[in-house]
Amino acid sequence: MIRSPALESLESNVRLYPRAFPTVFERARGAELFAADSTRYIDFFCGAGALNYGHNHPAIKARVAEYLAADGIVHALDAETVARGAFLERLRDVVLEPRGLPYKVQFPGPTGTNAVEAALKLARKATGRSGVVAFSGSFHGMTLGSLAVTAGRAARAAAGVPLGQTTFVPYADGPSGRYDSVGHIADLLDDDFSGVDLPAAVIVEAVQMDGGVYIASDEWLRDLRALTADRGIVLICDEVQIGCGRSGRFFSFERAGIVPDLVALSKSIGGLGLPLSMCLMRPELDLWEPGEHTGTFRSNQLALVAATAALELWMDGGFVHGIELRARRLAEALDALQRRFPDVRFRQIGLAAGMEGPGADPGWAQRVQALAFEYGLVVETCGRRDSVVKVCPPINSDLDVLAEGCEILARVLTGAGTWPAWNSADLVRADKPRSGVAERGMPGEVEFG
Repeated sequence: MIRSPALESLESNVRLYPRAFPTVFERARGAELFAADSTRYIDFFCGAGALNYGHNHPAIKARVAEYLAADGIVHALDAETVARGAFLERLRDVVLEPRGLPYKVQFPGPTGTNAVEAALKLARKATGRSGVVAFSGSFHGMTLGSLAVTAGRAARAAAGVPLGQTTFVPYADGPSGRYDSVGHIADLLDDDFSGVDLPAAVIVEAVQMDGGVYIASDEWLRDLRALTADRGIVLICDEVQIGCGRSGRFFSFERAGIVPDLVALSKSIGGLGLPLSMCLMRPELDLWEPGEHTGTFRSNQLALVAATAALELWMDGGFVHGIELRARRLAEALDALQRRFPDVRFRQIGLAAGMEGPGADPGWAQRVQALAFEYGLVVETCGRRDSVVKVCPPINSDLDVLAEGCEILARVLTGAGTWPAWNSADLVRADKPRSGVAERGMPGEVEFG
């Protein structure tokens, strides 16, 4: 492994993914990653949702290269630019108008937490109220406002200050099963002695990704929309990780036929993995005074160019059909795995899936992740105690590479089940593929495609 000494001597202990993926990555294309020693990996992680279109999509990359070669402006704060106008026109024509979404657009900063912060501030400004209802299992960001509506205790503890103004209720589905959380909220608001005042907003992920890939039903989302609309509560949908096609549709909430008041969007909206985020708002909620919410990098020009090129992919019916095809292929592979491994729980929507071993054992998920990496597949863990393996291939994956990744999963699940308590030393096996990828026809292969 080729490593820079500076990686160990200078970088903070806060780094996370080098601990799960102990190599030095150098280049990537589509769903394939290559380490500095040329070992090849299949990427079913996709930058935690920032690389839905895969690595270095040629059409998107070419557009950015052309823009740079023409001396296109790279930094402009929120000044009007050609790139900014082109992106907004494409967003309107490709995403908003076809879905009947009446939104205006705010560029609050480069990351998802910035979009969530802006949405929370705007909801409070619009209603004059401060409270927010959020859900168990939620993740909305790591800055103080978004962290206040994030449920994980470890993440919240790192804030170092009290995080208030949030009432947490159980999500629509979770480790304990389905729950009528909409009815729960209604009961809290109807009870003068519940201790809960009418909130400014309810913030929700239509699919909880970091929470363990739990999927709210269409009916539950419609009930939540009705409750918030009836009571004058702003409904915020966080689409940061599940948006831009990951659920099979551009937005995960659109399957329920609802229109949230505010939408937080980031990650793959940047097209090429470039930083960009947006807060989409109903026009009547656009109550900002000029300069009331700013940020030095609130509209990355290169990301806007990449995002425009990415949105143009959605103009091709074949691209949209291709997402549906890949979602079906993934579902077929997971169904085959479910038959072979009945003790593993699988949850899937579109090109997002969660795999949870017996007893929600975090050791099982970590073994799956570690063994997958040894066999050349990159996956993330998520959920309570990191007990769920998250599977997120690019939404436009090469079909053969998608099949190859699923075959590796089959082999890995076999190994994870037969070694209930092995450690990293156990991963050095005589039959481990030297190339970093599983070989065709190895034990555990799943019928696919």
